[in-house]
Amino acid sequence: MGQERTVAKSATTGITSSGFAKTSAKNQRNEQKGKSGIEMSEIAIKAEGLSKLYRLGELERENALRNVLGPILRAPWKLLKREKKETFWALKDVSLEVKQGEVLGLIGRNGAGKTTLLKILSRITRPTRGWAEIYGRVGTLLEVGTGFHPELSGRDNTYLSGAILGMSKREIKRKFDEIVAFAEIEKFIDMPVKHYSSGMYVRLAFAVAAHLEPEILFVDEVLAVGDASFQKKCLGKMSDVAHQGRTIVFVSHNMTAMRRLASRAVWVEGGEIIGAGPVGEMIDRYLQKNTDSNLESRWDDERTSPGDDRVRLRSVRVIPQAEPDDPISVHTPLRIEFSYWNYVPDTMLNVSMILTNMEEVCVFSSFSDFEPRPVGMIRHTIEIPADFLNTGSYYVNMIIVKDASTAIFFQNNVVAFEVVEGEIVGNWFGRAPGTVRPKLKWETTMTAADGHSVATRADRNL
Repeated sequence: MGQERTVAKSATTGITSSGFAKTSAKNQRNEQKGKSGIEMSEIAIKAEGLSKLYRLGELERENALRNVLGPILRAPWKLLKREKKETFWALKDVSLEVKQGEVLGLIGRNGAGKTTLLKILSRITRPTRGWAEIYGRVGTLLEVGTGFHPELSGRDNTYLSGAILGMSKREIKRKFDEIVAFAEIEKFIDMPVKHYSSGMYVRLAFAVAAHLEPEILFVDEVLAVGDASFQKKCLGKMSDVAHQGRTIVFVSHNMTAMRRLASRAVWVEGGEIIGAGPVGEMIDRYLQKNTDSNLESRWDDERTSPGDDRVRLRSVRVIPQAEPDDPISVHTPLRIEFSYWNYVPDTMLNVSMILTNMEEVCVFSSFSDFEPRPVGMIRHTIEIPADFLNTGSYYVNMIIVKDASTAIFFQNNVVAFEVVEGEIVGNWFGRAPGTVRPKLKWETTMTAADGHSVATRADRNL
């Protein structure tokens, strides 16, 4: 298969109507080395200065003659008015290179410009400025379900969607049984898809797109489709594609999958690339900056701090037992410190802590000792061991209790922290089930077929 090239030169020219233009052998020899000295034969994607400007409230249209002359003929007086429209740069001067066989992950918050970049590279959207070259046949998984017609059966939509995604009829027929089995809808394949559940619809759409055999694959967040079981299946399929040596550029907020599948990551923020490098390093930097964490709440002036004439809160802080720049991982021990002023002598006080997750589900609760407290500063510290919490966001709620029965002070969400994945063990891609994931002691006994014990060993859950 010859090399294929997509060039996006300007807002006027955009991507040429022919889309892909085969380069001649002479041109290929002349282009064998780029400015960076990298052999062009090793490059699958090369982009320089890609930028995309949107005018808010205006639909993007092709520059066809009817689209240009129509508004002029309908309302010529509008030519005399210069209407000011707010603009937004979705991408700003993005340049990157992706080698053949490389798996590149794009990370960033929603609205950062990741999808816009994939759409430009996939020729769905024209850039305002800049250009890109693509070497190889391209497959896209940007719009799962593209081409599905509600009145058609799953079988008909499989052929229709496959054709839209670039598969020949012979290829679709050869892969049809494999696609249907992957989607797990064998009994319903001849039913109109308007009667499908949303999960069935998405499974079939992904199955069709995932069984393409392109040299370059663009994937945008379709790894999150379906239920947990099917997500794992999707991730497994993506892993198979990656190990076949194909070039993949994909967007995902599943950082565990990103660490597993990608070798390199590009961090996009505000339409610009603000970092690129090894996937683990980039994910750690990204999570550290974007974590919804507030590791300390402090009130130095007791006159304005939360409380009343009995107690007032001084501070609550989360103290990770790790290096200052390291994110909190599932392997990080934590200490949470509560400090408050007590104004009533010999009052029986204790602190109760309720730890909740993002869904406001109680992960666990714990309380300090019950003792008479003197007037002055009281400090309690709780320790959360390593390998106990699951990944996710956590919020600390505290209660000061009098006489082991009466709550005299509440403070919800006083501090918050994020726990990220640590060292990955095995082939599990997603988040482990459960609100906690403690490392517990296991014992394994192996018995031979003749009934004699072979070995017994102590083990631990990883």
